[in-house]
Amino acid sequence: MSATSIPAIQQHNQKSAGVWNSAGSGYEEISRGIADSIAHAVLRLNPQPNEHVLDLATGTGWTSRLVARRGARVIGVDLGSDLIGSARQRAAAEGVSAQYRVADAEGLPFADGEFAAVISTCGIMFASRPEAAAAELARVTQPGGRVALTTWLPDSNVFEMFKVMKPYMVPPPEPAPPSPFEWGRRERVKKLLGDAFDLKFEDGISYYREHSGEAAWETFSTNYGPTRSLATSLDEERRKDLRREFVAFHEQFANEVGICVPRTYLLTIGVRR
Repeated sequence: MSATSIPAIQQHNQKSAGVWNSAGSGYEEISRGIADSIAHAVLRLNPQPNEHVLDLATGTGWTSRLVARRGARVIGVDLGSDLIGSARQRAAAEGVSAQYRVADAEGLPFADGEFAAVISTCGIMFASRPEAAAAELARVTQPGGRVALTTWLPDSNVFEMFKVMKPYMVPPPEPAPPSPFEWGRRERVKKLLGDAFDLKFEDGISYYREHSGEAAWETFSTNYGPTRSLATSLDEERRKDLRREFVAFHEQFANEVGICVPRTYLLTIGVRR
């Protein structure tokens, strides 16, 4: 299938697109919470002036704006049309030159080797078909080009947060799809990308700071697609139960001025062979 014939969003990803898109412009608040890890990835990618860079799963464009400020020619893509619309508006408001379009990580509308560098900050890990997303990542990266990925570890507090939500979710189909948190394992990343890239790794910790556990609930239930979609799908009693457990989880990390949740991640740096 040629790039021009690929649909913007493949059929099996339509539901996922709706989930991630549901928070719209509010997703910027989620990016705020991982801003330290985004800066880490951009630092290690080291985008150069006029380099053509792809920001995969850009959300509202936080990562792409950092890359653009380095002088690179960046395009951000995401499943969600409202996310992309917000990214365009934010870039324009901040005077940042970046392009955006709706696209599916498992079928990118770009030519082979089109990009000198690709970055994805806690994005590609949520692709429903990891092998397809990894193959597309390799395809659009030019020989000698670079990739930088941040992915949550399978024992991270982000994983623990999803464990709080899991009992309230509809059970997955059988067999269950691969866990996105497998992207946090070095061996898994090597299996997905090792044939196409020379890989190096660095561990990182992102600190999510909020005024309280209640504030964390408001942030996520309003601005994070998976939590927002889940909360709105529940009846009033179940939603109250989820809220109570979500708040209690975050209150474990309370200090004298608020909460501070350490969230471990893996940074992958690759050079295309």
